[in-house]
Formats: sequence, C-alpha cells, structure tokens
Amino acid sequence: MSRGAAGLAAVVLAAAALAGCASPPGQHAPGQHAPGQHAPGQHAPARHAAGAAGSHATAGSGGAGTGQGTRARTEAVAGPAGPAGSGSVGAGPAGACDPTAASLAPPPGPPRVTGTWMAAVRKRGYLVAGVDQSTYHFGYLNPLDGKIEGFDIDMIRAVAQAIFGDPDKVRYKAISDADRIPDVAGGSVDIVAHTMTITCDRLEKIDFSGVYFEAHQRVLVLAGSRATGLADLGGQKVCATEGSDSAKFIADYPSHPRLVTVSYWTDCLVRLQQRDVAAVSTDDTILNGLAAQDPFTKLVGPDLTDEPYGLAVSRQHPEFVRFVNAVLARMYSDGAWEKSYNHWVSPVQVTPPVPRYAD
Repeated sequence: MSRGAAGLAAVVLAAAALAGCASPPGQHAPGQHAPGQHAPGQHAPARHAAGAAGSHATAGSGGAGTGQGTRARTEAVAGPAGPAGSGSVGAGPAGACDPTAASLAPPPGPPRVTGTWMAAVRKRGYLVAGVDQSTYHFGYLNPLDGKIEGFDIDMIRAVAQAIFGDPDKVRYKAISDADRIPDVAGGSVDIVAHTMTITCDRLEKIDFSGVYFEAHQRVLVLAGSRATGLADLGGQKVCATEGSDSAKFIADYPSHPRLVTVSYWTDCLVRLQQRDVAAVSTDDTILNGLAAQDPFTKLVGPDLTDEPYGLAVSRQHPEFVRFVNAVLARMYSDGAWEKSYNHWVSPVQVTPPVPRYAD
C-alpha cells in the first residue's frame, strides 16, 4: 500500500470489523461532527468510508412484506442519451424521460400513513432499510459506537419518525450497490437509501422519491499522479463497484480506461493504495469520503455527469412513494434537511432541492 495511507485504511477497516454487527442504530449526538469532515468550500463528501469492506453491519433483520396492487403507469423512457450508463438527465432508451421529475407528488398536508401495505409496516413496528455501511458522511458504520450514520441515514430516520413517531424504529440491512435494485424490488427491504442515482433504466424496475441530493462523477488518484481526469487514463485500470452507473460510464469512456469492479468503494481505495489501479471514479460524494480517509489522494478533473439521488421504493407501493416525498417536503420546509446537510456534507449554507414530480 502507499506510504502511511495503507496503515490508515487498515486501522479504519480493522476498527469497523471489531465493531461487528450494529444494533438498530440511533442518531449521531447533537453537535457532533462526522470524523474527517471537509472544510468549508470543499465538494460534497463521499459515499464510502469507515466500515470493513464486505462485512455485514445489519442492524436487525426482517422481511419488508409484500405490497398490494402494482401501479399501472405508462412510462416512455429516454430521449437524447448522454454517455452510456451515466446518471445524467436524458440517459436511457428511446422516448422522453427526465429522472429528476419522474416521482409521484405527495398529497397536501403532513405525511399520513395510507393503504394496507403501509398499515402493515406500522403494525410490524419497524421500517426495513437497505443502506451502505461504508460511505463516509452518507451511510457508514461508525467503528467507535457500532452505529450506522450519515446523511442518507438521516433521511431514513425522518421516514421512520413520520410512520412510528420514533426515528429509531428502523432495521438496517447493509447491502452492496449490486443488491440495491433486487432487494427493494423483491421486498427484502422497504426502502433503499444508498447514494443511488435516479436513472431511466432503473425507473423501469423500481420507483424513487424525488431528488434529495445532487452529486457529480469525478476521479480520485494518488497525490503524485499527473492524471487530470479519465481522458488521461486510457489503457489504465480505473476502479468502480459492481452494479454502479459509474462502472458503465468508465467502460464506455472514449479514452478506453480498463474497468476494474469490486463490491465496495473501500475496496477501490485499498486497490488504489496498493497501486493495483490508477484511479477510482464515481460520485464526488463518495470520493470525498475516501479522500478524507487517505490524505495521500486527491480529486481531479471536472464534473463528468449529473447524479440526482433518490430513495428507492418498490413499484408495488406508490402510496409509500408519495409518503416519502411528503416527508422530504417537510424536511425541506422545516430546516431538517439543511441541518443534516450542514452536519454531514458541508457547513456552507445551501438551499434544498426544488421538488419536481411526474403528476
């Protein structure tokens, strides 16, 4: 591994492994700052961080239940496509698709539990959420207290609060990027909060909330690298996770970098430290988290894509999609979203996303 970075990663990963499986985690302490939080003005932080790659910090378990009635919705997917596999608006097959305005509008007023499926979830007594445990600042296993926390986790806690009146009524299932769609579509989780880009292809399989965060794909290299982006990495190995749209973008990039896929972004960091790959390329949120763990790395190049994040929900439960959007709308209006952003992402003042819906 490269210099002291390998030691740092080893300490972080070992600590997370010792933490073992997390119990249903609580929220971070008020006023506490996420370890390694970036300075004001730095790009929005990253998806992966502390947490042993490949370990399972499932805070509880349990089936998500089955839904009733598939929503009959005709969707034309695509139009002028960006680079294949990118999360950019307009990517997808032929037709008219805007991933940033594909969700269902919430009903007027505060979030209300409606429908038999949501009633069953409330009766069960907890929400089952598919999350990441290694995305620093967004969804990661804190090795100091064994809790999963981050910006994405705050979104899930707000949904649980709206359903049960208690943000801790959540059982977290740690999943990989490749597991996100099959797990939520198959009903093993109720919802996925996993730095997940809304794309036209994915909308054919699952539903999403409205956009709650906007990221951009960039490139992470070792500090001594002369590369300034993917254009300089032709023929060289670039790492991404299996099932990510980042991997597709790398594979189709005109300079023809050599794609290397792994299960978790922390695995990419280790490979970079060992010089097994020349770079890691994915959302800036994830890369900033990796860079916070290793001072011998740096982000380079311009924004390559737009990556609008949404909370994933099964297409079987349109009433839950509307409910989640009502929760997000309340977070935007009461300052909860901005408070979470300032705690986990950046202390810089920011305006919440403006909701856009298909209906």
